[in-house]
Amino acid sequence: MELINQTYQIQGLALTEIAAKYGTPVYVYDGAKIKSQVKLLQEAFASVDLKIKYATKALSNINILKLLKASGTGIDAVSIEEVMLGMHAGFEAQDIMYTPNCVAFSEIQEAVDLGVMINIDNVPMLEHFGKHYGNTVPVCIRLNPHIMAGGNAKISVGHIDSKFGISILQLKNILKVVEEYQLQVTGLHVHTGSDILEAEVFLKGAEILFDAARQFPDLKFLDFGGGFKVGYKEGDITTDIMQVGEKVSAAFQTFCQGYGRKLEIWFEPGKFIVSEAGYLLVRSNVIKSTPVSTFVGVDSGLNHLIRPMMYDAYHGVVNVSNTSGEEHIYTVVGYICETDTIAADRKLHTVSEGDILAIKNAGAYGFSMASNYNSRLRPAEVLILDGKDYLIRARETFEDILKHQVDIGI
Repeated sequence: MELINQTYQIQGLALTEIAAKYGTPVYVYDGAKIKSQVKLLQEAFASVDLKIKYATKALSNINILKLLKASGTGIDAVSIEEVMLGMHAGFEAQDIMYTPNCVAFSEIQEAVDLGVMINIDNVPMLEHFGKHYGNTVPVCIRLNPHIMAGGNAKISVGHIDSKFGISILQLKNILKVVEEYQLQVTGLHVHTGSDILEAEVFLKGAEILFDAARQFPDLKFLDFGGGFKVGYKEGDITTDIMQVGEKVSAAFQTFCQGYGRKLEIWFEPGKFIVSEAGYLLVRSNVIKSTPVSTFVGVDSGLNHLIRPMMYDAYHGVVNVSNTSGEEHIYTVVGYICETDTIAADRKLHTVSEGDILAIKNAGAYGFSMASNYNSRLRPAEVLILDGKDYLIRARETFEDILKHQVDIGI
């Protein structure tokens, strides 16, 4: 989003015009930014055989998936439905990593039947897999490295008390199951969490992964998960991708030399690829002053962007209808019947009823976590690609609220 001639634009298209054309609230995605983030990762790891497996849960619109496929990525799916979405978008089975958590074995069987790479994160399920498939189906194993990392406890998934992965302290148990059923282990996986800044955190996870990998002679890849930090506010420190790429690639190449052959290195970025590309455009309904605060009430809320309430996440806000002049301190709140503060105590150019506000960093975990809470409708989604705007999801209607309800005639 650029300010050009006092107008906020994406690829030459004014956000105020997008809001007028499609209504509000509306999610808008910058396709060029998505492609540039993929390219940046590819450049950072150019010296190794990199495979990017986009974390579908971040933003799963099929048009976004198709754009990523065209950019050369695969996908990481955490549910059988995400697997099917990926296939619907054109990904081949070999391009899909399926990493479920606490699912029934029947879902894993369904994924096996579809031919995707299975990533198992607990010993009981690994035993089920061994009893059922033996060495006939390749498998990846997700390890928990016991590294506390991430910007919020809810997205720190590699620590000792996490439900994710098999504890590295249980490696002997894993090897016992692998030997008993002659499992065809072709990959090992770790993921410590999100919003990781330092290359050293990835390197610490890498050393643990390398040590474990030496116990598995037939590996084809090592998967380092995701977790790269993006900027949410001016001056934010973000992950230096080029530095991470340089250091992790060097360590990986050294490992491969000792291992005896070159392996693929996999990463599963989600937020890094789509967060900064997305904006939620909302309309100001009311300006409400109290003795303490001035609230801007908008036509959206935690039903469309739950991250500020769930993770205390900071999202920048810009008044795209008024880009100059006097500024005031506002608290932007939603229309949901409970506290749903989107942004507290923000300096914005004077906001009037009817103004369009753009909420930044809404590409990741925005629409994908949206709901019909308060029986509100979910918004439309628009993709801007090559200077043109495309509706990629229609706004819900009241009929959609009723669609799956069954009237029993009471």
